[in-house]
Amino acid sequence: MRLVLLGPPGAGKGTQALYIERAFAVPRIATGDIFRHNVGRETELGRAAKAYMERGDLVPDEVVIAMITERLDQPDAGNGFLLDGFPRTVPQAEALEDYLAAVGRPLDVVVRFTVPESEIVRRIVNRRSCPNDGEVYHLEYAPPKRDMVCDICGTPLVHRKDDTEAVVRRRLEEYHAKTEPLEAFYAERGLLRDVDSCGSVDDVTRRTLDLLDGLADGDAA
Repeated sequence: MRLVLLGPPGAGKGTQALYIERAFAVPRIATGDIFRHNVGRETELGRAAKAYMERGDLVPDEVVIAMITERLDQPDAGNGFLLDGFPRTVPQAEALEDYLAAVGRPLDVVVRFTVPESEIVRRIVNRRSCPNDGEVYHLEYAPPKRDMVCDICGTPLVHRKDDTEAVVRRRLEEYHAKTEPLEAFYAERGLLRDVDSCGSVDDVTRRTLDLLDGLADGDAA
């Protein structure tokens, strides 16, 4: 299974990526993880990315794409992969398509998680996280067992500065402008499939895995 996950911030891509990774035994390849790996190890690509980030500039596509394709060349991605957070723009998608065509491993599906913007705002604004171990809670859907402290380590939970409605609205505007055109790009190629991301995590997971199982069964047939 070779797939890309799409959806606005707060749609649940990261959560579902973990379940897909386990169910299909494919590596989850996330842009943030790759950046941290390369910068932390001071690879040539990491040093290049760090130089842009330290200046406050966006890392150019050629550096991002080089990191992604280098990761896709690793043996564990040979039988499938899940891309979470990449591509973000049509030029990145075109570069990915060219790379995958060259190595004979085209995408099987692009899963778009759909959810109303009002729900996205409610999800993100009510998130709380542990500054110690990174555990994330939600005041409505997954509250901590004890009032505003982490279930795991007891550290007081925090409301991140980027989990405010104003920041969420700006992130959604950026998604619509830069990333939403990917939906048309992949729809034209017959790859786009939708999953309703409303409801509980278990409900969304069931819908996602049902979709992917159906595609896998179709390939086997």
